[in-house]
Formats: sequence, structure tokens, C-alpha cells
Amino acid sequence: MAKRSVLAAVVMLFLAPLPEAQATNGDTLIGVAASSRAMGGAGVAAPQDAIGAIFANPAAMCMGPYCPGSETVFAATFYDPSVKTRVSVGPTTYAAKSNMKPFIIPAVGMTTPINDRVRFGLGMFGITGMGVDYRDKGIDLNSSNPGNEGDIYTQLQIMKFAPNLAYLVTPDLSIGASLHLLYGSLDLGQGTTHNYGFGGQLGAIYRMGDFALGGSYTTPEKVVHTNVSDFGSGGARRDLDMESPQTVVVGAAWHPTETMLLTTDVKWLNWRDAAGYNDFDWSNQWVYAIGVQYKNPDGLTLRGGYNYGKSPVKVHDNFNASGTSSVQGEPVPTLLYEYLRVVGFPAVTEHHFTLGIGYRLSGRFEAHAGGMCSLDKSITERDSSGTFAFSSKVRETSYDIGLIWHFM
Repeated sequence: MAKRSVLAAVVMLFLAPLPEAQATNGDTLIGVAASSRAMGGAGVAAPQDAIGAIFANPAAMCMGPYCPGSETVFAATFYDPSVKTRVSVGPTTYAAKSNMKPFIIPAVGMTTPINDRVRFGLGMFGITGMGVDYRDKGIDLNSSNPGNEGDIYTQLQIMKFAPNLAYLVTPDLSIGASLHLLYGSLDLGQGTTHNYGFGGQLGAIYRMGDFALGGSYTTPEKVVHTNVSDFGSGGARRDLDMESPQTVVVGAAWHPTETMLLTTDVKWLNWRDAAGYNDFDWSNQWVYAIGVQYKNPDGLTLRGGYNYGKSPVKVHDNFNASGTSSVQGEPVPTLLYEYLRVVGFPAVTEHHFTLGIGYRLSGRFEAHAGGMCSLDKSITERDSSGTFAFSSKVRETSYDIGLIWHFM
């Protein structure tokens, strides 16, 4: 039981609140709601609805199809990952599929004018919901003393509450800011704990005729879960810090015609300095996204996108299985440490392809839908003695719906 508790607790160091679960860069959402996700998450220079603006760039409240009136959006994402593992211990190989159920992640957003230059927005949306379940799979890391060393169960859910203000400095320049309040629910197999975290986001958009440039910065956002696990000590439960990285996004948008929109983003995620992720030697990540939208006057909208981010999870081939590693000051056997990096949380997906469709049913009401699929991605490590080999294979699929009401 002690080894099992350590495994569960250490795995959750990875599950920090970054937009993101669902189609992910690391464990950060590529976008929120149907419109944003159907365009590969690109949109810092031209979000298409209130939730997309609050998530991507708070300055966009003053520049979008929802201006000059008010808008309310209800959306949800059904996220269904497929995670499989192969674990070799000497001549024995175990193959298993995670039993974690699909997630439904909600999103609600609104924007309304305060005056001709200032707009208020409010978003409440899930930014992650993930976990793995390899309980009762029979994986045994110690053949000389059979037990449940390979059992892992984790579940994390994070919701974000984001009030937003945007100011139209000139007809072509907007700036904005959001306050982020995070609510986290975490289960490491010793009961569910809840806590809050805080952060913020700044953004700007500048238009030049048919072109627009946008950028945003999101601060590191830490959630401290108190009394979450005894970390295998058998004593009092300890706290666990998890921090989503500071993030910088820049992008451009172009309207070549009244019906067409092309948009692209470049995003930098500072995993290397984020608590939890730096313990597990994650690399900083560059993400590239591109989206296209066709919107005709009759109300039909078609969207497509692509999102790529090289996996931040490093491969540690030839590791010393008999050594000891440290995670947030707690000693962890290197064998378990590497097992957790590869099997416990393989956030390695890189290529995401997206599609979407929408229709304006009336002057006030729109409906949107979309889907995403990532290519299969695998990671494999082996120890220096050739005794142990760990691999995981991940594929992500999600489906999005959204309803939008416009008010004058």
C-alpha cells in the first residue's frame, strides 16, 4: 500500500491546471468551446465568441462579432482519450488500457458593453479534467515480491472563473485584463480534496485594415491541495503544489474577403519553471496553431484547424533503476519516478486536427459543433540494465457543442 500511495501522489504532480484536458498541449487545452477548438485553438487576434475571447485574449472583448451588443454562450466538450501501456519486467510483459471514463467539460461565457469604450466579460469553464486508471491490471514491478506496485488511479478536475475588462484605446487598438480564480478537485485514492488558486491574464489587439495582431500573457497559476496524501509514509497527509506555467501567445488574423478568416498563433509554455513539471524534467514547449473560417451571409459557418506542439515529456533512456530521485523534496525510487513519467501521465500528443460547423438560426441565436482528433503518439523508456521497459500510447478525441444568444 505504501508504494501505491507514493505512485498516486507523484502522478498528480503532473496534473496541474492548464487549460486546457481535452485536446492538449502538454496538459493545456488548445481552446475552449466549439468555435475556438474547431480552428485548432488559434484566435488570439480574432476570437469568434465570448468564451474564446476570455480564454485567448481579454482585449478581444472590444473587437469581435459580438460587438456592439451583448452575447451569452453555453458550450460543452465531450473528451474521450485512449491511453494504453506496455510494461516489461525482465521476461514478463504486461499490456493494459486505462479504464478512466470520458469527461464532459462545460463552458459558459458572456460579454456586454459598459459604455462605448469599455466592455465587461465573464467566463466559467473547465480547463482540465484528466486521470488514469490502471487499478487491478495485474502490473507488477517487483517479481520477487508480487504486489500492486503498478496500480495507479488519479483524477483531477479544474474549473476557471474569469471576470474580464477590455478598453478600446482607439478604434483600432484594444487592451484588456482578466482575473483568474481556479477551483480544483483532486483525488489520489485517499479521498477527494478541493482548493482554490489565483492568477491573471493581460492582452492586446491592434487592427490594420483586413489584418489584426494580438498577444496575451498568462501568469503562473498554482493550486495547493492540502492533506491530499501521506505520500506512502503512513503518517499525516501532506500538501501538494501544482502550477500551470506562465504562457505567452502572439498571433495574426487576416480577412482576405468578407466571408473568409485566416488566423494563426504561436504559443510558449514555460513548463521548465512550473512547480511539479520541473521536478519531472519537462521541457518548455512551442505550440503552432492555424485556423480557417468561412462564414456566409446566410448564416452557415465552416471551420478547420491544425495544432502542433512537440511533447514536453523528455525521454530518459538508460536510467538507473536502483537509484533515487526527488519530487518536491520527497525521495522517490527512480524506478517508480520513471514509471510515473511514462505510464502514469504520458502527456505526449503533438498533432491535432479539427473541424467545425455553425449556423445562425435567427438574428439572435446560433448553434455550433466541432470535433478534434490527435494522431497516435507513443513514448518508451528502458533502464540501463535492460530489465525494465515502459511505454505508453495516447490518442485524443473530443466533440464540442455550443449555443450563442445575441442581445442588443
